[in-house]
Amino acid sequence: MKHKECAYGGRFLPMESIETLRKEFKEGRQVKIAGRLMSRRIMGKSTFSDLKDQNGRIQIYAKKDVLGEELYHVFTSLNIGDILGIEGILFTSKTGEPTVRIENFKVLSTIVRTLPEKWHGLKDIETRYRHRYVDLIVNDDVRKIFKKRSDIIRGIRQFLDDRGFMEVETPMMQPIPGGARAKPFVTHHNALHTDLYLRVAPELYLKRLLVGGFEKVYEINRNFRNEGVSVRHNPEFTMLEVYQAYADYTDMMEITEELISGLVKECYGKEEIPFGDKTLNFKRPWKRISFYDAIQEKTGIDFRKIKIREGAKKLKIERLSELNEMEEVDILNEIFDEVLQDELWHPTFVIDYPTVMTPLAKAKEEDPDLVYRFELFIAKMELANAFSELNDPMIQRERLTVQKEMIGEHKVIDEDFLMALEYGMPSAGGLGIGIDRLVMLLTNQHSIREVILFPQLKPEKPVADLDGDDDEGKK
Repeated sequence: MKHKECAYGGRFLPMESIETLRKEFKEGRQVKIAGRLMSRRIMGKSTFSDLKDQNGRIQIYAKKDVLGEELYHVFTSLNIGDILGIEGILFTSKTGEPTVRIENFKVLSTIVRTLPEKWHGLKDIETRYRHRYVDLIVNDDVRKIFKKRSDIIRGIRQFLDDRGFMEVETPMMQPIPGGARAKPFVTHHNALHTDLYLRVAPELYLKRLLVGGFEKVYEINRNFRNEGVSVRHNPEFTMLEVYQAYADYTDMMEITEELISGLVKECYGKEEIPFGDKTLNFKRPWKRISFYDAIQEKTGIDFRKIKIREGAKKLKIERLSELNEMEEVDILNEIFDEVLQDELWHPTFVIDYPTVMTPLAKAKEEDPDLVYRFELFIAKMELANAFSELNDPMIQRERLTVQKEMIGEHKVIDEDFLMALEYGMPSAGGLGIGIDRLVMLLTNQHSIREVILFPQLKPEKPVADLDGDDDEGKK
């Protein structure tokens, strides 16, 4: 870039970020930065503006005597939202604001549309999600959420890497949708002439790795479930799954407490964090309650001594109106959700789940009708699920066969997984944590769409103008 020459496009490589520039501010230092023009205050022969990059914002100062009449005119004619490369000198303004005096600049990209109006901002929720790029430009708090999400995932990896776990990748397209009771998305592979399923969980493939001799593995994975959409559910979501040979669900409980409490302290510097109008306490050890005992305490009904359908009828739960069409495992889940889940604010491990609900978990030696399993609930949300993994191939086949009979003809037993177990899988603990919900907690967000950059939405309808002119009405 030559003095008094303004080129459009081309290469311009900034030497440092605005955040670094502000932290290492030194009067009179030559700098080279780039960012988006976010405001402009023209005062005759001089103009103050704000330039913003990924992590920061700084005031820039254009002076006609420095730039020359032609280049200064170009600068004052720029649109808010244009992307610029700036070369200049650091100084402190009369108001004490760190500022870059522009010696030269380059227009790297020009904006064609109009950014949302400064004071009213981009507030229509549907528009924010559908046009996330605009949301990220104008809402600094939104960018901070996704920066923190990245930091959280990095922290998870560091935690597991430091403990000797190996990160792996397993197939996202699978011939059999295994590892969870969920409706899959179906696709077709033309070359193989076969239908495939987007994975609902990576569990059965990760267990194959235990069979193969890897003893501590994890995957931060994308799962896909063709089910409902809500403030807590997105059809495409991110999960952490961890498997450790020779461990059990109590070891997974320890890992879960240590990982999440560590992230809480990293994000907030203390063990109590805000969530809406509540304060969540992550002080260890976390509370533990038994599945059946907790339901009995709330309802007075011992579901181990009564037929599940009969007990459910006594509760008169509205969602159980189609009781005869529901499987018993689904009825138990509905009962738990109705009578208990809304009370589980602080971290709580629910343990001792019925065997019928958990075909992939090892049964308790002292009570085979229950399994070594926990689910972690925080702020009324299920956040984690863990088992002492079932590794007996004969029992596993029996369990999966029973599940197939319950669900119907669409459930297919994964014979290759059963074959893998026949080669011997060590006893192991397995853990799954919902990353999106964890980020919701740690960023104080009450909708999963606020922590997913591009959430799934209904097909687009006529929308309000992004600049705030509501000519066509809101979606």
